[in-house]
Amino acid sequence: MSFIYGLQPAMRNRFLSGVNTLANWRQWNSPVGRPRVENAHRRLNTASQCHWVTLLPGNFHFCRTFSNKASRCFSNAQSQEMGVLTYKGTVWGDSFSRQGAWKVVHGSALAASCPPSCPAVRAARSFHRSPPLQAAPVPLLLLILKPVQKLLAIIVGRGIRKWWQALPPNKKELFKASVKKNKWKLLLGLSASGLLFMVFYFTHLEVSPVTGRSKLLLLGKEHFKLLSDLEYKVWMEEFKDDLLPERDPRYLTIREVVHHLTQCNQDVPGISEINWVVHVVDSPDVNAFVLPNGQVFVFTGLLNSVTDTHQLSFLLGHEIAHAILGHAAEKASLVHLLDFLGMIFLTMIWAVCPRDSLALLGQWIQSKLQEYMFDRPYSRTLEAEADKIGLQLAAKACVDVRASSVFWQQMEFSENLHGYPKLPEWLSTHPSHGNRAEHLDRLIPQALKLREVCNCPPLSGPDPRLLFKLTVKRFLEDSEKEDVNITAKKPKMDALPIQKQEQIPLTYIVEKRTTS
Repeated sequence: MSFIYGLQPAMRNRFLSGVNTLANWRQWNSPVGRPRVENAHRRLNTASQCHWVTLLPGNFHFCRTFSNKASRCFSNAQSQEMGVLTYKGTVWGDSFSRQGAWKVVHGSALAASCPPSCPAVRAARSFHRSPPLQAAPVPLLLLILKPVQKLLAIIVGRGIRKWWQALPPNKKELFKASVKKNKWKLLLGLSASGLLFMVFYFTHLEVSPVTGRSKLLLLGKEHFKLLSDLEYKVWMEEFKDDLLPERDPRYLTIREVVHHLTQCNQDVPGISEINWVVHVVDSPDVNAFVLPNGQVFVFTGLLNSVTDTHQLSFLLGHEIAHAILGHAAEKASLVHLLDFLGMIFLTMIWAVCPRDSLALLGQWIQSKLQEYMFDRPYSRTLEAEADKIGLQLAAKACVDVRASSVFWQQMEFSENLHGYPKLPEWLSTHPSHGNRAEHLDRLIPQALKLREVCNCPPLSGPDPRLLFKLTVKRFLEDSEKEDVNITAKKPKMDALPIQKQEQIPLTYIVEKRTTS
C-alpha cells in the first residue's frame, strides 16, 4: 500500500498540488552540501509519462514511470538531469549539518552524549554484500524443537488420559487415596519446581545498556548470531532476483541514510560493533527490517510511501533500534519460555479432556489466549520502544523529528481513504497508526531538546504536522466540492443498473467513497 500512489490520478494530483502549495511556505537555503547529480555516472532512461512527487523538507523528487516499472529514479529539483546521486559535504543541507561544540547532559544512555562531529554522508566502503554463511546444527535444532515439544506434550497428555480410563475403579480409588496421603510432599515438590523456575528466570535477565530495562535472554549471543545468519541466508535466497544493484540511485540513497544514522550514533552501545549492510528489494510492499547481524532490508514500496528523507531516516532508525536493543532475541526468549509453560498446560488439557475433539478445542483456546494475552501485547511494547529509541537516533543525526508522526498519519489517512477495515489494536502485533502518531507526538519535544544538545541547526519553516493537516483539509474540501458538482451534472449516475457500474469513471467512484 502506498500513500501517494494509492490515490487515483485526479485525486493524487489535487492532493500533491496542495502539498506543493503549502511546501512553498518553507524557506530552505541551498548549501554546498546539497546532493547533486553527476554526469560522469550512467544516465537512466525515463519514459515520457512520469508523475513527480515533491518531497517536502528537501529538494528531492521521485519519478515513477507507469509504462515501465523498472524505470524509477531520484533527481534534484534544481537540476532536471537524471543519474546516480553522489554526495559531497553534508548531504541534506543545513538541517543535517552539525555546528559548534558538543554538549553532555544527564539522562538515558542514548541521550547521554553526542559525537563531537557527525561526518558527512558518503558512500561507505564497509557496505558490501556478505557471502552466504553456513548454518550450524544448534540453530537448526532450536527450530525443530518447537513442533517436537508440542507433539510430545500431546502424546504424554493423551497417554495419561488413556492410562486413567483403562484403570479399574478400585485402582482409581487407591490412587486418589495415595494422592491425599502424600499431598504435602506433592505440594513441596511443586513449590520447589516453582522456586527453581523463578531462579532460572531471574538469572537470565540482562539490563539493556541503551534503555536500562531488564529483559529475558535465554539464547546465547553466539547461538542467536547463527540463527540470524541462517535467516539472512533464507532472505537472500528469496530476494536474489529482486535486489537492486549497488549503483541504483535508490540503493545509494538508502545506504547514505543508514550510514549517516550509524555514524552520528557511534556512541550508542551496539552501533559501532555491527557491520551495517544494505539490501534494497524491488517490491511494492511498504516494509523494511534489520536483522540482528546488521543486514538492512528495505523495500522500494517504502520509498513510495515516505514524502522526504526525514521520514525515511526515522523509519530506518526505528529498524536499527530493533537491532541494537536485541528485540529479536528478547522476543525469541519469551516465545521459548511461553512454549515451555504452554507445553505443561497442553499436557494437562489432553490429559483432562475426555475426548480428542475437546482436547483440540482446548488446545486452540490455549494458543489464542497465549497469543492475545502475551505475544501480541509484548510485540506492541517492543514496537513502541523502538519508536522511542529510533526517534532519538534520528534526533542525534539532526533529522527533522517532527516528520516522524506525519508518516503514520499518512498511513492512517490512506487506509481511511481506501475504506480498509479498522481492526482493534489488540488484534495486531503493532500499535495502530493513530496511536503511534500520538505516541511520537508526545516524544517529539524531548527529541527536539536532544537535537539542541547535539548542536543541530534550528529547524526552519512550519511544522510538517501542520502542513499535513492543512493539506488533508484542503484535499477533502476540494473533493467535497467536486463531488457536489459531479452530482449536479450527472444526477442519474447513482441510478445506473449494477451490470453497467463499470462504465462509471473510476475517479468518480473513488471520490464518492471518500466523501461517504
